[in-house]
Amino acid sequence: MYQRIKNHKIFTLIVIFSLVFGISLTSKVLATQSNAYEKLKILSEVLYLIQTNYVEEVNTQDLIYGAINGMLKVLDPHSSFMPPDVYQEMQVETKGSFGGLGIQIAIKDNQLTVIAPIEDTPAYRAGIEAGDKIVKIEDKPTKDMTLMDAVKMLRGPKGTKVTITIMREGFEKPKDFVLTRDVIEIKSVSWKVLEGNIGYIRIKQFQENTADELETALDKLEEAGIKAMILDLRNDPGGLLNAAVDVADKFLEKGKLIVYTKGRAKNQDMRFVARQGATHPYHPLVVLVNHGSASASEIVAGAIQDHGRGLIVGTKTFGKGSVQSVVPLSDNSGLRLTTAKYYTPNGRTIHEKGIIPDVIVELPKSGQDTEEAALEALSKEKPKEKSESSDKGKSPQAPTEKGTQPESKNPSDSSQQKTGEGSDMSKEGKEETVKKDPQLEKDVQLQRAVDILKGIMIFEKQKLMEAKKP
Repeated sequence: MYQRIKNHKIFTLIVIFSLVFGISLTSKVLATQSNAYEKLKILSEVLYLIQTNYVEEVNTQDLIYGAINGMLKVLDPHSSFMPPDVYQEMQVETKGSFGGLGIQIAIKDNQLTVIAPIEDTPAYRAGIEAGDKIVKIEDKPTKDMTLMDAVKMLRGPKGTKVTITIMREGFEKPKDFVLTRDVIEIKSVSWKVLEGNIGYIRIKQFQENTADELETALDKLEEAGIKAMILDLRNDPGGLLNAAVDVADKFLEKGKLIVYTKGRAKNQDMRFVARQGATHPYHPLVVLVNHGSASASEIVAGAIQDHGRGLIVGTKTFGKGSVQSVVPLSDNSGLRLTTAKYYTPNGRTIHEKGIIPDVIVELPKSGQDTEEAALEALSKEKPKEKSESSDKGKSPQAPTEKGTQPESKNPSDSSQQKTGEGSDMSKEGKEETVKKDPQLEKDVQLQRAVDILKGIMIFEKQKLMEAKKP
């Protein structure tokens, strides 16, 4: 009897505690909401005072947009508000065609910074480089300028000019660059065959059609009989997360984790894994990166490095590892909001740290020829720096994974021969003659990648011969 009474008292206390705790929790939520509404009340008071008392008549939409920009500015450099015209242009950009200079920018260390110029665009031809600091646009200082305000100033009709003032390491003082705007048409993927039956693929930016273009390139290179492959992500500023996942999927076996994201909201916690049927046949792989490789490029490089699918060669990447969700708003404007950070399969955060290559190869200094740079790079070459403490293991030094080839989704690139550029192939797919590739002669990082792959292929051939011995 006593036990039943005791249990009843405990139950009553639990109910009372739950009610009190529930009321307390509800009160906190209501208090938080009330606090937010109080602040909104202040905002509406300020808006009313400006509309009724400011010395000149003002546009209410400009005030609202300014308030939104102010809210986002206190968050991080990557969150931004897009008025209807900018939002519409952003949607066009992800499809591969837009007007402007062909330059990708971000706020880094509180300074407007070039992530990378896009190849064959006004910015690229003018000599703009990854890491350049844009200190002025049309004589207007960029300090405290929002990213979207900078984008609006840089873009404009084809044929119009814009002056940007650049500060670069090695400059004694900022230098003006006068650029002529153009319609930027980006073909995301290009390819060719290098000496030694090495396939070369360059991804300039991750767009909606990048995976399909890559599929075509891989099919054509495999038809040409390549034995190894280079994936060039240098000066690729990134783009769409899904495009990065689809690209990594081409090289990783089914079930391998490509990337995962973590945010405050549960719906931002996502995992992306390789699918069955997407992976192409195994080839020794080198991925080229540099300081202009950012975001989606870092996702692909990080996944390949963590799974030991290939070697990363070049210099440390940009370090942009946050996810921006684009949300359309009711007046056709848009909100770009940082909602998560992404992590490599081994749990490394790339944000502000970047990907450290397995083999570091610096670019030639000004006035230094390629041979001198290659010798210097060899003398300074060192193993990849130790990863963060969250790494689960070291990245192997040679690729080990295989896969199966899917059907080609796109027709071949009519601007390329069936065998690619840089070599002549017989009908049986054997190499007959090799033409010297001018890019290979000038590019010390590409040279190093080719040398590494030749070494891997020789090693694998020797292993095969050893295995065949009685």
